[in-house]
This record gives sequence, C-alpha cells and structure tokens, in this order.
Amino acid sequence: MTKATDNASRGPSRRDIRLSFEFFPPKTADAEKQLWETATQLSAYEPAFLSVTYGAGGSTKVPTLATVRHLLGMGLPAASHLTCVGATKDEVNAVVAEFQAIGVKHFVALRGDPPGGVGTAYQPHPGGYANAAELVAGLRGLADFEVSVSAYPEKHPQSADVAADIDMLKRKVDAGATRALTQFFFDNDQFEHYLERVRRAGITIPVVPGLLPVHNLAQVQKFAGMCGATVPAWLAERLSPVDDKPQERTAVAVELAVRQLEDLISRGIDEFHFYTMNRANLVSAVCDGVGLAKIDRHPAAGAAA
Repeated sequence: MTKATDNASRGPSRRDIRLSFEFFPPKTADAEKQLWETATQLSAYEPAFLSVTYGAGGSTKVPTLATVRHLLGMGLPAASHLTCVGATKDEVNAVVAEFQAIGVKHFVALRGDPPGGVGTAYQPHPGGYANAAELVAGLRGLADFEVSVSAYPEKHPQSADVAADIDMLKRKVDAGATRALTQFFFDNDQFEHYLERVRRAGITIPVVPGLLPVHNLAQVQKFAGMCGATVPAWLAERLSPVDDKPQERTAVAVELAVRQLEDLISRGIDEFHFYTMNRANLVSAVCDGVGLAKIDRHPAAGAAA
C-alpha cells in the first residue's frame, strides 16, 4: 500500500490532529435527519470546520444556505463551498453576501464543473470570475474571509500536467487562499511526492489530505473516474469479495482507512479532511481506530450543568 508503519507513536500526538468534514445538502426529510445526526456525532472530534458543497451556477444555493445556517445554529463551525461557473461576478458576490449575513466566515472556493458536465470544455462566464484564483481574490477583496481551495495529488483532469496544476494552486495561494484541501487519494507515497513538489514551488499554506473511507466500491470508482483519482487494484481486490457482505465490507473499509491515516500521521501530517458522504459510521470508526481524542456531547442525565 504505502510506507506502512506499525509504530502508532510516530508522528504528531493524537491530541494535535486537526480534522474537518465535508457534507452535501440533503434532498429528503430522512436525509436531513441523518445529516444532523452525523454532524452531531462527528462534532465530538472538535473539527476545525464542517464544509457544505455547492452546485455550479448556484444550483444548490438555497439548500446549501439552509444546511450551513442549521449547522451554525447547532453551534458548529460551518463553511460553504462556492463556485463561479455560470455566474457573473455581481451574482457570485450577491451569494457571498447572503452567506456572510448568516455568519459564514469561511469559504471553499472552487471553479466548479463546466455546465455541460465533467469532460466538457470549460468556458468562463462573460463578466464572471475566470477561475478559482480570481474567485479567491474576489472573496478576499470583499472581506477578510478564510478561504480554502482544492488541490490534486494526481492532477486535475483538465490540467495539462502536474506542473501546470501546481502553478494554478500557486496562483490561488498568491490570491489569498489560506488552506488547500486535496482530492481523495489512496496512495500515500504519491501524496508525499506531490507535497514535496508543492513545497518546492514555494507554496507554504497547509495542504490537507482528503480522505474517503469506502462505503461503496463502485461509487468510489465512479467518483475517481470523474475527478482523475486512482482506485488501486489492491484496494478493489480487498473490497470486492465482501461487496455483498455489509459487516465484513465495513470492517475491511475501516481497516484500510485506519492504515492510511496512521501512515500519514507517521509522516508528520497533522490535519485531515474527510469526505463523509453524510454518514458518520465509517469516519468515526476510523478516527476511533487511530485513537483520536473526542469530547462527550451527550452528558449523562443528572450531570452537573
């Protein structure tokens, strides 16, 4: 898999590990209930922030706004994704003002997928922000927002090569980005090599590994095909035989994710971003599996206030 280690004491202290979690707006009442339960359960790990995805051209602005508002109302540090596809600068800025009005101080600034879908050519909207770097600069010009951006250990599928991809990341950082969240990956050696190239390019902001515990192998393979990530053969070989055995599949998925997280910690990484798929079970099992500290948000009845 990677430069695996059995020495759990290597790397930063478990108490120094910082986490963040990504959610998407729920579409049904049941999904909404599950999301609030998931957010509550994962908040026990005291995340730096919980981010909520946002569709191109504002296609999910209303549900994203509602989701972020609810998370903030729960006392949780919520951040909103923001894209610039299919909108003018004024339209994007108006959306930013709406989120700012409910207390949002942190955006995950993304260019967004082309209106024709993944694989089609991207064309900036006339009068809009041309790319994520311009969007970052626009956000920083509006207020002193915290701005996270994306990074791609295996290269963005529309970038000419890794060098061009890192150059775009540098442009986003120069525009004021404060953190980079990577696309999910499963090869830690590849991430470490990418991080070395990023640092050589003079990029010093945190580059946070994006982790995706595998709930569904076929779904993850589909996601990987869309975003240019790789699902290694060894991972498919471990999960395929238990695909129709939920308990065994979960146990294998947790084992693999714990190994990846332990290995990254042993390499000195102390901040991680989980793609939760709005579910807490695998993510919490992985965090518990490496011994990450958490607090009790459900005190026993009769406990002192």
